[in-house]
Amino acid sequence: MPRCCSTSAYGEFFDEKLARRDAEGYRTRGLKGAGKRLVELIAARGVDGADVLEVGGGIGALQLELLQRGAAHTTNAELSPAYEGEAVALLKERSLTQRVDRRIVDIAKEPQAVPPADVVLLHRVVCCYPDYERLLGTAALKAKRLLAFSFPPDLAVARAAMLVLNLWPRLRGCDFRSYVHPESEMLAAVERNGFRIVSRERSGIWRIALLERAS
Repeated sequence: MPRCCSTSAYGEFFDEKLARRDAEGYRTRGLKGAGKRLVELIAARGVDGADVLEVGGGIGALQLELLQRGAAHTTNAELSPAYEGEAVALLKERSLTQRVDRRIVDIAKEPQAVPPADVVLLHRVVCCYPDYERLLGTAALKAKRLLAFSFPPDLAVARAAMLVLNLWPRLRGCDFRSYVHPESEMLAAVERNGFRIVSRERSGIWRIALLERAS
């Protein structure tokens, strides 16, 4: 397993400037691309009254959309504290503060710090974490019904792109790194915990997987 990243590295890389940009983009354009598609896939399986756990939700845009589609409550487990200000502002604007719980925690290391949920969601998160088996295994244990995640394609061109992208944090002296993990092994990490694949598709440069707990 690659060694990365210190907790502080996530806050350094995913900083307040990025949080402001994400929040303003959501306010003006709404959800786009793979994030929008993830919400559509989850909502199509039914979210009325559901509890949602999003790992690495950033400003919480996907959670806002799911709450508007009928979810009862969401929990956001985040490694970077830099998103909190913008996330809280978005919740206040939509009068949803009481329906969202935001925590700074690494669920792969502290799974007891977040509750189980009907739906667990990871959007562009697995590629930011070195131990994908531990992260997805923990996420699967927390998911009572659905687990959805997006990830870069398991292709040579994507791996080459990651090498280039990782030059920037390296030059800044930040130990954050991005990864392209094997798609089949990621899916297997979830399936081993009692899930079956419902949907696998492409959305722009991203791949999306939706899995459902087997009855």
